Amino acid sequence: MAELLTLYKLIILYMLDRVDFPLSNSQISDFMLNKEYTTYFKLQQALSELIDAGFIQEEPVRNRTLYNLTEDGASTIELFRKNISHAIRQDVNDYLTEKQYDLKSEVSVKSDYYRNTNQEYSVHCQVMEHTLPLIDLTVTVPSEEEAKTAADNWQKKNQEIYAQIMASLL
Repeated sequence: MAELLTLYKLIILYMLDRVDFPLSNSQISDFMLNKEYTTYFKLQQALSELIDAGFIQEEPVRNRTLYNLTEDGASTIELFRKNISHAIRQDVNDYLTEKQYDLKSEVSVKSDYYRNTNQEYSVHCQVMEHTLPLIDLTVTVPSEEEAKTAADNWQKKNQEIYAQIMASLL
């Protein structure tokens, strides 16, 4: 059983090593569960143990969690990559190739909100390219309901908003 948990951890590290952006819990789960490599609970255990060991970092963003590979995680997968069968590595590579645009798009657009010192709400919106923001925008709104709406609309309309801002600036 411990060997299987180790394999799950290596698969997660391998996935994160193969992309230049973070993956969400749901993206990792989608792959692992659809391929029937493990159960949801074993996957969450593997993720938790990787975080505790310092091999991955979690980044909570509103209603999802994103995972990044740390330097220790990158060193570990480099050493133990051969412990993942060629077939599993191929499954990962195929999944990432097939869904790369959707995966990257899903995690590169970020929005969150919080109550600020004026007792209003700040809505923080970003579009990330690798680790750098293409746009980083914070707006203030009077209510939590408006903050939630603004954050949700950023997820849906970020390309249009970015294009309008750039057209106005340039």
